[in-house]
Amino acid sequence: MKRNPRKVAWTKAYRRAHNKDLTEDTTFEMERRKNRPVKYNRETVQSSMKAMKRILEIRKQRQDRFYDNRMKGKASKERAEAKKVLENEIHLVKSLAGTETEKEQKAEKLKVAVEESMEME
Repeated sequence: MKRNPRKVAWTKAYRRAHNKDLTEDTTFEMERRKNRPVKYNRETVQSSMKAMKRILEIRKQRQDRFYDNRMKGKASKERAEAKKVLENEIHLVKSLAGTETEKEQKAEKLKVAVEESMEME
C-alpha cells in the first residue's frame, strides 16, 4: 500500500513538514559527500578531526535549544488543561472529600457506642 511520506509520522519528510527536526542547519552541509579526490595532509586531518568534534557539540546545543523552544509552552498548557478538568469534574473531588468526613463521623459514633457499652458493663 502506497502512502504519502509527509503523512506517515516516522518519516524524515513528516518530521521536516511538521517542524519536528532541524532542517536548515549548516552543520548538515559538512556531512554531504563530495566526489573529489583529496590529498591528505596530517595537519589538515588533525584540524578537521578537532572541527568534527566541535561540530558535534554545536549540533547538540542547537538540537537542545530547538527542543526547548518547541516545549516552551507545554507546561502552561498542561496546567491549563488540568485546571479545566478540575473545574469540569469538581463534583468528584467534593464527593470524595465528603466521604472522608462521613467515615470519620461513623468512626466517632462507633467509638462513642463502644465507650457507652463499656460504661454499662
